[in-house]
Amino acid sequence: MTGRAPLHRAAAGAIIAVLAVLVLAADQFTKYLAIENLPPEEPVPILGDFLVFLLVRNPGAAFSLGESVTWLFTIALAAVAVVIIWLAATRVRSRLWAVALGLLLGGVLGNLTDRLLREPGFPVGHVVDFINTPWMMPAIYNVADIFIVSMMIGVALLVLVGLHLDGTREVRESSASDAGASADGGETGDAASRD
Repeated sequence: MTGRAPLHRAAAGAIIAVLAVLVLAADQFTKYLAIENLPPEEPVPILGDFLVFLLVRNPGAAFSLGESVTWLFTIALAAVAVVIIWLAATRVRSRLWAVALGLLLGGVLGNLTDRLLREPGFPVGHVVDFINTPWMMPAIYNVADIFIVSMMIGVALLVLVGLHLDGTREVRESSASDAGASADGGETGDAASRD
């Protein structure tokens, strides 16, 4: 079965760039609002214990791990951003991959911006976190983190369903009926369907 045609690389790159800029802007704007309006390190209940705003500066990773090696997180974020940009320029032709990588890139750039530009300075700036959902997890996070985590799950799902970066879908031969269908003229192979 043939689906939609693959994107031109320029179109995939445009989707990735636009989504990345939107997520980066949303992340930095909400951090600005948090800094301007929330008292540092004091819980502000928004929806009882379901949603609490708690403004903190995080030098480490999740759960403030690795506080003494902040520069390593800067390098890791920069490396992820470079890989996504390289994939966008050379390999991505799938709409779903373009969306997932664009949203992921925006999240990565949001936290990388903090590492590069916020106190105590380049390249060890502290990430602004302010969202707390104690019923779900003890971590305090931000908009960028939401996109990073959700899109990492999205990328894992795309890999699991066999969708390739170029839009082709992996075809798994799982039964004799599939073999019979292909013998009757059914389309097989990696390029059998696209996102």
